[in-house]
Amino acid sequence: MIRKFLCGAGALGASLLTASVAFAQEAAEAAAPTVDKGDTAWMMTSTLLVLLMILPGLALFYGGLARTKNMLSVMTQVGAVACLAMLIWVAYGYSMSFGNDYSSDFLKQFISNFDKAFLAGVGADSTAATFSEGVAIPEYVFVCFQMTFAAITVALVLGSVVERMKFSAVMVFAAIWLTIVYFPVAHMVWAGSGLFFAKGALDFAGGTVVHINAGVSALVAALILGKRIGYGKEIMAPHSLTMTGIGTGLLWVGWFGFNAGSALEANGSAGLAMINTFVATAAAGLTWMAVEKLSGHKPSALGFCSGIVAGLVAVTPAAGNAGPLGAIVLGALAAVICYFAVTKLKAKMGYDDALDAFGVHGIGGIVGAIGTGVVYSAALGGPAGEDWVMADQLKTQFLAVVTTIIWAAIGTTVSIYVAKALTGLRVTPEVEREGLDLGEHGERAYNY
Repeated sequence: MIRKFLCGAGALGASLLTASVAFAQEAAEAAAPTVDKGDTAWMMTSTLLVLLMILPGLALFYGGLARTKNMLSVMTQVGAVACLAMLIWVAYGYSMSFGNDYSSDFLKQFISNFDKAFLAGVGADSTAATFSEGVAIPEYVFVCFQMTFAAITVALVLGSVVERMKFSAVMVFAAIWLTIVYFPVAHMVWAGSGLFFAKGALDFAGGTVVHINAGVSALVAALILGKRIGYGKEIMAPHSLTMTGIGTGLLWVGWFGFNAGSALEANGSAGLAMINTFVATAAAGLTWMAVEKLSGHKPSALGFCSGIVAGLVAVTPAAGNAGPLGAIVLGALAAVICYFAVTKLKAKMGYDDALDAFGVHGIGGIVGAIGTGVVYSAALGGPAGEDWVMADQLKTQFLAVVTTIIWAAIGTTVSIYVAKALTGLRVTPEVEREGLDLGEHGERAYNY
């Protein structure tokens, strides 16, 4: 009898152990993040769309705005710094921005450590979290997606300094700027332990990280570099608005990867970002031309292109944080403010922001980042909850904007002066008059 009891108890124990092991395995499987092929395909597509924004989108947009003698130099600079950014991103940029946290509670707010330098520990099976619990995407895909953001941001800065900055200086500046400006700001805003992410700052796709960062940096770089020879005395009109128009279209198409891709999933949030990227941009393009007309000018193709980009910039932080009505208002408002920044503020202050990188991206980014704190409201169709307080959100948005401005200004100053010490920074007057296409690259854009 005792033997039967012991045998029965042993069998029961074994079955319970087997059951508990099976339960533990099921729990572990349930806890493991799910990688959906649809989400993965969408994020890979979004990454390629952002690349389209750089090459050929931004290269054509900026190149068309330059003078004929500098067309190739602008396209080459845009492409080269984008390639440099990709290599630096793999080397240490990803680790600095989205790697493992430092043990210091203070330090981890501003930067990650270098454990993932050269993508150490990242493999085909590793995953990156999305905004949905238990849902992930392959880490390599996340690495690539964020890599294109770094690449286009440093390329945007060049819009203020084209036609007079050495190619060697551009490359040195880009490497330093990415390291001390872009990577820390990206961490602060988008990493889970980042200073502003933890405070609840709203930046869906890069109002602070990309546009304020690039725009303010562009202004500081232009001020240090100085004006182009003949600026204010000679006509420096865009040489091909046709190319700028093509670039504008490519930027708008690519921006859907930029904005809707920042949902990190193929879901309703991505759909919201998509509709907002349509309507805010449409409102801004028409508003810019209307303001031109009301100001006594003809509605222009350049104005239309500028308005399109201003709307895209402004809606970037609000893409998944606003309803369509709020996005329309934000796009129209950004067009009005950017128009006066480009046509009035620049002339009054006298700085040579060659392609209006600050006037559109810097100013538009500020409007969008702060405006997101308003359009997030449920009353305007935004996704805010009942306990959300607009005043508190605006304080957080303002703090993030001011910090980004200061960080970008100081970091750009350091980067430019290091580049100046190493390369001389600016081409000779002879090369500037001849054009950087021949003087820096030995080529012509047009053989006539």
